[in-house]
Amino acid sequence: MTKRLRVAMLAPPWLALPIKGYGGIELVVQGLVEALQRLDVDVELFANGAHVMKGLKTHSLYKKEQLCEINRPYYETLPILNAHMEFAFNKIAAGNFDVIHDHNPFVGPILLSLATRIPGFPPALHTFHGPPFSTPQMLARGMPDNRPQFSQLESMGNLYTVAISEALARMAPKQLRDHMLPAVHNAIELNAFPLVTEKKDYFITLARFNQDKGQHMAIKHAVKLNKRLRMAGTVAGISSNKKLFFELSNPLSPYRQDQEFRYYSDKILPSVLRHRKITYVGNLSGVKKLRFIGEAKALLFPINWEEPFGMAVIEALACGTPVVAMNRGAMPEIIEHGKTGFLANSEKEFCEYMQRVDEIDPVACRKSVEKKFSADTMAKNYLQRYEKVIALANRSRRR
Repeated sequence: MTKRLRVAMLAPPWLALPIKGYGGIELVVQGLVEALQRLDVDVELFANGAHVMKGLKTHSLYKKEQLCEINRPYYETLPILNAHMEFAFNKIAAGNFDVIHDHNPFVGPILLSLATRIPGFPPALHTFHGPPFSTPQMLARGMPDNRPQFSQLESMGNLYTVAISEALARMAPKQLRDHMLPAVHNAIELNAFPLVTEKKDYFITLARFNQDKGQHMAIKHAVKLNKRLRMAGTVAGISSNKKLFFELSNPLSPYRQDQEFRYYSDKILPSVLRHRKITYVGNLSGVKKLRFIGEAKALLFPINWEEPFGMAVIEALACGTPVVAMNRGAMPEIIEHGKTGFLANSEKEFCEYMQRVDEIDPVACRKSVEKKFSADTMAKNYLQRYEKVIALANRSRRR
């Protein structure tokens, strides 16, 4: 009888699975775990324990979601992440796992490069989800350079890495490349996203509010074209409309120190108050979110950075909703220009393509996700990477 592959899946500690409402990395992990189980892989999850996925053994240090803490100074949030990782390592060391799959940005690869050198500790695969490796544009905006930590990884032990897009992989520092396997695209559970072919006359944005996501640009062109724009997403981690209204009304709110909160209050809220056709609908989940996406004329994705992937893009395509995006980051890997949406190289083109979305066939959008971005496809690709990691680790140990 063939032994089942045992995988220790390390999600971040911020949100519990299954996701309720907004979910980035955790949403990908959720789909991956479910698809791996269908492939008869024995998966144990290390994640936040506010609630758990049915039929999945979950190990949790934190029983309350920690997302509200994520934007605090690093010396306040780092202990949360470190404790989560240390807790997982203690369990994994005694768990007889074949491979670890880690999804914790920055801290994960640093700790695993050390831990996988310990005799008996399983080899690991870390997925780089983002944020991207530092670029000159990011440095010019005053952001700290995140690359020096990777330049210190002279030995990565039995840690290997993978990026969520070829675009992100191309940005990786050279020190990582010998231990980097081919990219694996993020994916979704297709059955959760119904195809809608009859659209209503409104555009949407679906992302956390941030200068890089560019919702202000979507507003600018929606107003110019006199089109209805409905925007969904979290504001500085705030997912409750009531709480957001309270914090916006409070001139002494501590959230005013948060860049994302200021972006919403300064660049988004004035347009919401001024223009009847520009609305903020909050952080949506479940049936409301699916209807919001599925009935939309198009998703607007006016990104102002090298987006590593973009879950909202494949969610929209799965519902048959075309996407108009700036031609940056991973967008050319996801959107087929003129077939499932449009890739704009300038604001002028973006505005022009907004007027052409009726040319896109919703069925073609759906088929593109079925072919490339289903959870089953992602799981099969990761299974191949696990097998490669185990083989490379065995070869390394023999040497």
